[in-house]
Amino acid sequence: MVKIVTFGNFKGGTGKTTNSCLVAYQLSKKGKKVLVADLDPQANATSLFLNTKQAQTNEVIKFDTTLMSAISNNDLSPILTEIKENLYLLPSFADFTSYPLFLEKKYPNSQKDRALHFSKLLEPIKDEFDYIIIDTPPTVSLFTDSALMASDDVVLVLQTQERSYAGCEAFIEYLNELIINYDADYKIAGILPVLLKNNSQVDKMILQEAEKQFHKSNMFENIVKNMERLKRYDIIGIVDQDCKAQKHDMHDRRVNALYSKITDEFIERVENDG
Repeated sequence: MVKIVTFGNFKGGTGKTTNSCLVAYQLSKKGKKVLVADLDPQANATSLFLNTKQAQTNEVIKFDTTLMSAISNNDLSPILTEIKENLYLLPSFADFTSYPLFLEKKYPNSQKDRALHFSKLLEPIKDEFDYIIIDTPPTVSLFTDSALMASDDVVLVLQTQERSYAGCEAFIEYLNELIINYDADYKIAGILPVLLKNNSQVDKMILQEAEKQFHKSNMFENIVKNMERLKRYDIIGIVDQDCKAQKHDMHDRRVNALYSKITDEFIERVENDG
């Protein structure tokens, strides 16, 4: 049965997109069929995966339709894009900014129906996948509501800085609001720590505070260290040490090893229904 997971935080720049995409990539390498749904109009996940596709296959993808066109036609299947074996993308485009207006016109009297519409769009295609990973903007918006109302699980990405910590707290409060107001049904699979600086006392302090506030059991045991190589992936795409078309080095191998462990823990947390 498919598991739909949203990665979130109400603070931008925490590594939410990078981490959701790298976990999705590792899931595909572990034999899971994965769809990444980019519900952020900035389309950062889309850019990352299109760069990855081009780097690994030298193929530039051209689209005959956009996400909003697919949504208007009530059929997402024409826009599903294969990135590599087991990994597919629901790409975002600039016109996706009009999605809230589309929903307001379609459901003029029901905010809940607007939030549920994306989950209805997923129904015909979701069982093709083992996991659907949703990337969202760091805002209280219909984009975020749509992702959360479709989700079984939520992973919060917590960078070790005060604003990210506050954004994580606000996101958890918002999750509770959706449960109260819309009868949302999901669980928090865990909080993934992302170090702003390695071996910094401030980072260690924020991690300790997060363990107290959110409970240690809710924190991923595997921590994302500050890696310069990750910043390159946003520009050149994900480097896969198993792809013969790409050159890689020890830094890429370290990234691969780390995210393989994070993804194993992700699977364990998401599949745990307790």
